[in-house]
Amino acid sequence: MAAAPQDPLPDGSLLAAIDLGSNSFHLIIAKIEHGEMRPVEALAEKVQLGAGLENGRLSPDAIERGLECLSRFAQLLESVEPKRIRVVGTNALRQAKNRLDFTLPARDILGTRVDVIYGREEARLVYLGVAHSLADDAQSRLVIDIGGGSTEFIIGERFEPQQLESLQMGCVSFTRDCFLGGEITATNYQRAYNHARVETSHIRHRYSASHWAECVGSSGTLNAIASILLQNGWSDGNITRKALSKLEHKILTFNHVDKIELDGLSENRRSVITAGTAITSALFDILGIDQMRTSKGALREGVIYDLMGRLSHEDVRERTINALMQRYAADENTAEIVERRCRTLFSATRGSWKLGNEDWELLHWAAHTHEIGMAISHKHFNRHTAYLLRNADLPGFSQEEQEQLAILTQGQRGKISAELLEDQPKSLQRRLGYLLTIMRLSVHFKYVETLEQLPEFAVQVDDSSLALGFPETWLEDHPLTLSELEQEQSHLAKLGLELNFS
Repeated sequence: MAAAPQDPLPDGSLLAAIDLGSNSFHLIIAKIEHGEMRPVEALAEKVQLGAGLENGRLSPDAIERGLECLSRFAQLLESVEPKRIRVVGTNALRQAKNRLDFTLPARDILGTRVDVIYGREEARLVYLGVAHSLADDAQSRLVIDIGGGSTEFIIGERFEPQQLESLQMGCVSFTRDCFLGGEITATNYQRAYNHARVETSHIRHRYSASHWAECVGSSGTLNAIASILLQNGWSDGNITRKALSKLEHKILTFNHVDKIELDGLSENRRSVITAGTAITSALFDILGIDQMRTSKGALREGVIYDLMGRLSHEDVRERTINALMQRYAADENTAEIVERRCRTLFSATRGSWKLGNEDWELLHWAAHTHEIGMAISHKHFNRHTAYLLRNADLPGFSQEEQEQLAILTQGQRGKISAELLEDQPKSLQRRLGYLLTIMRLSVHFKYVETLEQLPEFAVQVDDSSLALGFPETWLEDHPLTLSELEQEQSHLAKLGLELNFS
């Protein structure tokens, strides 16, 4: 059973989104007016989180720069309810093995969690932001977003993306890898251009000009290039290959990125415009782009529109879960049985265990997907389920949400391995242990309810114990369930919970 739709957000509601990009952090606060969002505040700071990525880890300096920026953003967010704020991290945080060193203190500063999203989810949100800034026509479009660490490609029509891709190339990472010390030479530039061509060649057959009617560029790099071309009289505001060639020629007259002087180039973009131009030129050549217009809509606007859906008429995550169930032919009746038991136990424990709406959402989705691994094999189906949830492209979900769903479904049965929760932050392990307890008990009861109605039972709970009270003789009449609950006592003890029943 899908989550109940919510009422539309009332006019005047404030929503906020923060995009933790590899080059810059962006904050937007928007007000809802007649069902649409109107930006009322916007801030951007060049943080270059991606430049602080060394051997797969964020440097202390990069973390400090990012947290200081968020401390300034937090002052503007005091007027927005935490549940109406969404913070998303992109490529630099996707790659960082120590991202928790940043995301956990960031959560404390902002009062809401940081969702690190996969590349294709970033692409989906970019398209959503761009689509709302363009005319609602029926022609297909290619949207490209060159970020600090990755570049997103989306083909779509109107508000629906049809193909999504994210490649590991961006203006910050290319500046670091191809222009050592900021030095500009023809050789360095050609290296960046060739690298971008090679990366893009892998998607050429699906994203070349024969597959779309117009091309739209999003975000800082492409908007910066469009501004430079316009102010230097090289184009009418759109990006063309001829105009790009003039920009390339001009950039190569400078010997260092810090020395570049161009009309229309902001200080924040000076250090990365050379790499951004090389990537853009390669995209034009390899995909057969003649002309690109740019859009002010970007990831942060897409996050706002997605948040509007979550808080009112539609949460794309529900569509994703329903599609997943259909794809793997999950038994809807069994899923609903497990969800009903999850709801009973969640309602009884949420106060003592301090569980919230986000916890219920995880249980709801885990209940509906817990058997999808049976499409691969009945043996160890919980492991197959966890693998699918951990590694599939799930529109709307963050990396953290997918990982937690994988934990709940992998741990739904059998022994609880010591490694299951060890990679989770200490602050989250206890909460996930509570959710895992609810999930495991609900799965045990599903075998009863497929044959008969499970009777009402009492639930008593405190921080470290859970007691279930059944009608007299019911456990004696159901020896298999009794045996499973007896075994469950030792399993839950590993989570620090004492299970009692009578």
